[in-house]
Amino acid sequence: IAEECAEHLREATRGGRIRALITVFAPDAPDRPAPRIWNEQLVRYAGYPRPDGGVTGDPRNIGLTDAARRLGWPGGPGTPFDVLPLLVQDAGSRPRWFELPEDAVLEVELTHPEHTWWRSLGLRWHAVPALSDMCLEIGGICYPAAPFNGWYMGTEIGARNLADTDRYDLLPVVAERLGLDTRTDRSLWKDRALVELNRSVLHSFDRAGVTVTDHHTESRRFLTHLGREERKGRQVGADWSWIVPPISASATPVFHRTYENVERNPAYVHHPEALERARGAGDL
Repeated sequence: IAEECAEHLREATRGGRIRALITVFAPDAPDRPAPRIWNEQLVRYAGYPRPDGGVTGDPRNIGLTDAARRLGWPGGPGTPFDVLPLLVQDAGSRPRWFELPEDAVLEVELTHPEHTWWRSLGLRWHAVPALSDMCLEIGGICYPAAPFNGWYMGTEIGARNLADTDRYDLLPVVAERLGLDTRTDRSLWKDRALVELNRSVLHSFDRAGVTVTDHHTESRRFLTHLGREERKGRQVGADWSWIVPPISASATPVFHRTYENVERNPAYVHHPEALERARGAGDL
């Protein structure tokens, strides 16, 4: 399973020309649960708690990092962007960890179109967002290991992964380097830093020749898709909070309407214990 997940990443990456891909492993059977992948995504960065209460790396993955180390993973070099191993569990046995080969993980160094000092921040992100801890349900059958990917929208990286206060929390760092007044929210320093982070992501992925899209383009594409389906008499379900981008929301056309949150099958659903495991609460 680990080897095929690595091959999935290679086939999806194609040197930066990302393509959507799914790999489906064996389903659950009545007398035997199928294997599962513990990682939220095939590529995720480790989170190491520090004595000062901070975290080196991604705080979202502290639990998974701890689980990997308890299973025998020695840990990475301790940078903010250490790639976690895959944790794969077969029925009736403890999970095992497997390092992802270097050639399976494409990363993009983040620079800025104007600020030459940006490179000194040491930022990067992986090219392929491949979700791997969800169950694919088809006809009442659960395929618990079925990793799938598309490609990134820039805001997923710049406005969420790198900016959220419970993730890398980089807005104060960027604002300070930009010389913004962070003493009051009325200076809109968070907003200005957020835009520059997102400019950095789009600029860097484009420069590296890696597929990425932006929130304005995808908003228009979604409404085109919506209109096409409605003309065919088909209802499209959508969650407003997922469709509307996390920056410049009202500047995109998807902001100015509502959507029916209709669930369809087949579907990807969350394993009930996946979040607990990510937080370190799951049993080994």
